[in-house]
Amino acid sequence: MEVESSRKIADHYGVRHKIIDVDLTQIGGSSLTDDIPVATRSVDEIADGIPTSYVPARNTIFLSLAAGFLETIGGEAVYIGVNAVDYSGYPDCRPEFISAMEKALNLGTGDGKKKWMTIEAPLQYLSKSDIIKMGMGLNVPYEHTSSCYNGNERACGRCDSCLLRLKGFMDAGYPDPISYEEYPEFYSEFLKNVKK
Repeated sequence: MEVESSRKIADHYGVRHKIIDVDLTQIGGSSLTDDIPVATRSVDEIADGIPTSYVPARNTIFLSLAAGFLETIGGEAVYIGVNAVDYSGYPDCRPEFISAMEKALNLGTGDGKKKWMTIEAPLQYLSKSDIIKMGMGLNVPYEHTSSCYNGNERACGRCDSCLLRLKGFMDAGYPDPISYEEYPEFYSEFLKNVKK
């Protein structure tokens, strides 16, 4: 589902879509890559500890692959959508990690000796509502996106990611255009007011 969504978004913006096969189920250790249930918590509990949906070293792997590709095309920056404000406590979303990875990639690539490669994390310090507002201004096709950890056809509305996304849309004053299996109470109340 994620690959198809990314293809639709690339088509929307008219940019190249590249797929690199990486099977993180071979590593496991996460409810996204193993037979571990996706944790459900309240919005207030989300910042407490690292959840079961944390995939070990995923952003390290993604950034390394992106840097390798960047080197082959002569690019100067890798972009990643990590966020350290409204997030689930993943260690690889922290600014310290992004800074350390940028240094490591420059030390470990041929391009790093010739020119500095940067990691751009434009969403790093934005709230989810600020991200939604920015996306609306950039004509982001949110109908082609999903944040759900369960990866089903419809978002669950219960996992950390669904809760943070729905809260972001609510705080930004927009209804989320995708469908959910269920809505948390705070979002159901928001929808009642939006429809009035």
